[in-house]
Amino acid sequence: MLVRATITIAVLLAVAIAGLYVWTRTHPTRLRSQTEISAPPAAVWKVLTDFASYPEWNPFIVSAEGEPRAGARLTNKLSNRGGTMTFKPKVLVAKPGEELRWIGRFGVPGIVDGEHYFLLEEIEGGRTRLVQGETFTGVLVPFAGGAIQVEDGFAAMNAALKARVEKMAG
Repeated sequence: MLVRATITIAVLLAVAIAGLYVWTRTHPTRLRSQTEISAPPAAVWKVLTDFASYPEWNPFIVSAEGEPRAGARLTNKLSNRGGTMTFKPKVLVAKPGEELRWIGRFGVPGIVDGEHYFLLEEIEGGRTRLVQGETFTGVLVPFAGGAIQVEDGFAAMNAALKARVEKMAG
């Protein structure tokens, strides 16, 4: 009787985890922030991918190491709500002047996966629309709460990036 109950509980737990995984894949948590920068995309890209200078200006990703190329691993340190967290995402896309995208994971894939992106779009007057965002999926995302609510960090980074690029271009 005990063995049967244990198997039943294990099966129900496995079904629940699988259901959460599927649900978060089809209903991800999406965060997004954007700004317009008075400089061309190439100038924005240059500052965005100069990881060594992040400690000088970036209030959100306070340090970053690695290369902005597809397949590379980065070591990023985030500052959020008074705490810091270091993670090692894999670069998925690095198109100069257009897009930088990476995926970071908490532990094994499917627990909490965050696909972070920066999109650079040239707009009228030689300016750039910068869109920064992240898509979270994984079985623990519905329970992550404030740990993944980082829109304030995105906005702060966007504002600091805008100020730095415009100062350098000006």
